Amino acid sequence: MAADSATHQFPLPAILEYPSSTPPELIAQGAEGRLYKSTYLLPSIPCALKYRPPKPWRHPVLDARLTRHRILAEARNLAKCRRDGVLVPTVYAVDESAGWLMMEWVTGGPVRIAINEWLRRRRDAERAEGRAGDAIVEGTSEADADLVALLRRIGAAVGHMHKVGIVHGDLTTSNMMLRPWERGKEPANGHNVEGDELLEGEIVIIDFGLASQSTSEEDRAVDLYVLERAFASTHPRAEKLFTAVFESAYKEAFKQAPGVLKKLEDVRMRGRKRSMLG
Repeated sequence: MAADSATHQFPLPAILEYPSSTPPELIAQGAEGRLYKSTYLLPSIPCALKYRPPKPWRHPVLDARLTRHRILAEARNLAKCRRDGVLVPTVYAVDESAGWLMMEWVTGGPVRIAINEWLRRRRDAERAEGRAGDAIVEGTSEADADLVALLRRIGAAVGHMHKVGIVHGDLTTSNMMLRPWERGKEPANGHNVEGDELLEGEIVIIDFGLASQSTSEEDRAVDLYVLERAFASTHPRAEKLFTAVFESAYKEAFKQAPGVLKKLEDVRMRGRKRSMLG
């Protein structure tokens, strides 16, 4: 969605109203904020700017306090992840009073889109062979190797994030990006050599608006449960494979994983009870 200050239906944050060779582009709008694509310092350096506009239904003092707290918390969690080697966007600038956070623009596309496209291609291939095209992906065939490798990278990325004491709060395959490999650089969460180009790239976790610093097994287990349920609803044909491969890679990346996975069983049980009770 192309956008500039003249075509926006609502005011831009002041930082994006300064003259620029690259007009800001509204990428997404949610209940709490808006995400713009712009540039940082030079036209050749793209950036993402997350803006939390004032909420007219809140008391102004409370709204300003909440906005400052959430912007600063997100910036600190991103900075901690970067410092400890977790792949997340770099923080370029922050103005908590004005309600915005400027970050690195992560190249590539969402993991959600890549997995769904891979599953679509698999379905089409099965139908071309005269099959129904709705078979569950077991991960046992050579054709599944690229998806297995991707799921292992997801497990490693989440394990590394939990290892450094960050809980994301909204783990989904929409909040993970597949960034193209950097030539000559060792990937942080594994490398799939000469695999399906669609699923290649390193996992970069984004959108830390609900993240917190925690070493609680319960918090980590809930983080995994959110991801597990999101994956099941978004990619149901690969749900069984995801659980097996993810947990294995998560254990390898995070030595305290067994306790978290045991707690995850309790969280799942509570989730099933809630579903039964409505």
